[in-house]
Amino acid sequence: MLRETHAAEQRHFWYRGFRCFMRPLLAAATPAERPRRLLDAGCGTGANLGLLAEFGAAYGFDLTLSGLVRGRGYGARRVACADACRMPFSAAAFDVVTSFDVLYCLDDAEERATIEEMFRVLRPGGHALVSVPAFDALRGDHSVFVHERRRYTRGRLRDALERAGFRIQRLTCTNAVLFLPLLAIRSWQRARGLSRPGEARSDFRQPPAIVDALLGALLAAEARIVRLIDLPLGSTVVCLARKPQSEPPADA
Repeated sequence: MLRETHAAEQRHFWYRGFRCFMRPLLAAATPAERPRRLLDAGCGTGANLGLLAEFGAAYGFDLTLSGLVRGRGYGARRVACADACRMPFSAAAFDVVTSFDVLYCLDDAEERATIEEMFRVLRPGGHALVSVPAFDALRGDHSVFVHERRRYTRGRLRDALERAGFRIQRLTCTNAVLFLPLLAIRSWQRARGLSRPGEARSDFRQPPAIVDALLGALLAAEARIVRLIDLPLGSTVVCLARKPQSEPPADA
């Protein structure tokens, strides 16, 4: 999975669109009053550390060592091999923690523990930026390939983050322009029977250049809309959440 992801991250329209969606949210989470420390929890191949580095000192970790080795090709140096359920960082160490397409592959207890760890390592007033795959109707062969445990609605992601103490600031779907094509393809895959583990393949195949350019332009245009409004449909749910400046008393 990491090998195919690493290849797609170099040029695929989805990843270009992803950065268009994330960049304004990261800017909102990192006002320029002072230096910022950002952590990518589950950084995979480290490709997104370059994006985080636009806003401060970027750190990352992942449980899979082979991803971190590939990350060396991006110049990633502040990286560690670690478990998201037990982050090897002090409390209140970071201004921003990101989790990009990680929570969906964790079991329920691991999901709760990871979100609680994100809350712990954030300073009061810091932000979490989370993306997860959306809607069970979009489950398909790619879900088998990436060992997907669940897909999310906006309400499900909101509940998971608020349970840990976060306050929601933005909660939107993204990749709305891809929703109907993906719905058609993955409905057909479920109708004929999903591929078995070990045989399933990723959806991230490089399309012809003209198709890639068109879809990239559509996602960039959608990202401009998402700056203004939250969308109810898409293939991804994205949330910007904030750790309160002070935590409520234990008996509240």
